Amino acid sequence: MAIFPQTQAPLQPFSDAALPRTEGPTRLPSLRHIGPNWYASVMGTAIVASAGAVLPVDVPGLRAAITVVWALSAVLLLAVVAARTGHWIHHRDQASAHLLDPAVAPFYGCLSMALMAVGGATLTVGADVVGARAALAVDVVLFVAGTVIGLVAAVVVPYLMVVRHRPAPGTASPVWLLPLVAPMVSASQGALLVPHLGAGQGREALLLACYAMFGLSLLATLVVLPVVFSRLVHHGPLPLALTPTLFLVLGPLGQSTTAVNQLADVAPGAVAAPYASAFGAFAVLYGVPVMGFALLWLALAAAMVVRAARNGMGFAMTWWAFTFPVGTCVTGAAGLARHTGLDALTWLAVALYVFLVVAWAAAGTRTVRGVLSGALTAAPVPPRPATARTR
Repeated sequence: MAIFPQTQAPLQPFSDAALPRTEGPTRLPSLRHIGPNWYASVMGTAIVASAGAVLPVDVPGLRAAITVVWALSAVLLLAVVAARTGHWIHHRDQASAHLLDPAVAPFYGCLSMALMAVGGATLTVGADVVGARAALAVDVVLFVAGTVIGLVAAVVVPYLMVVRHRPAPGTASPVWLLPLVAPMVSASQGALLVPHLGAGQGREALLLACYAMFGLSLLATLVVLPVVFSRLVHHGPLPLALTPTLFLVLGPLGQSTTAVNQLADVAPGAVAAPYASAFGAFAVLYGVPVMGFALLWLALAAAMVVRAARNGMGFAMTWWAFTFPVGTCVTGAAGLARHTGLDALTWLAVALYVFLVVAWAAAGTRTVRGVLSGALTAAPVPPRPATARTR
């Protein structure tokens, strides 16, 4: 397989217009431009249900509403998996090109997170419909598949970036975090399964494996995040269509806070008392500072999005970055509220959830409109460049 030249590709994770292609099968041409980024719509929908389930307030009708959203996320997962399967079957040249594009390859981590997001929502919300036993079985299957895929992506994508991609200087993107945050999702979702294992070695092993994946993802994020911020400082704002991807930084921040709090909940039944209490303390001592940084980044990213909107930013699939990362901050804040009893954290979780629902409705409505019109399944056009910085 030849190395494709990288021109504009590092700056356009949803565009393949700059990639050379060979003539492939003409069947199902509408699937040619369905990239792995479409799994973000599944993640963003499932997190609305999961976050609503742990919200530390009682809202009339919320449970019924999030049950509908969970069902929608399950249907979306099946639809996107089917579309992506058709993409690989009928447009293998394009699929191979995606793997060799440093702007698109990181989105392969979204498959892992989509599987686990739907699995976790099935266990916490869908059990009301399908029953606890069936919900647990679905979650186990999706958790195992998602974890394996996520760990593979966390190794393969960085390997390709080092050996094959050759991204140009100044093209670092928050998208690079996607395959690295997938193991963090495994850490938080694995916590839901710990109580379902029998007491003993198996339960403790799963708990500690989740902490290991937490550390894997956290340290990898600490390597990549400075590179992303350096790109912003030295090269200016991202292109308009990519500006929403700044919200992706919230993913490892909110998900890690969620993970340590959910793992602390199940630690007493898995490890000895001294360690269990230490995990509980660690959840607060780690989660509060990280949530503080998440709010700082949220303010920065929101300011950049407002700037981009004023400069003509239109809808793109990048809008789904407003959903799942914010949802992880909702579950993280809810976990901290549960462990501290602080009302301020409760209301923070509520405020973030309101933002999440509004963002999900906006992204979902525009996505449906784009699919029906054919705009989102047509060949993408290069994004508009960011405006030059002025004094």
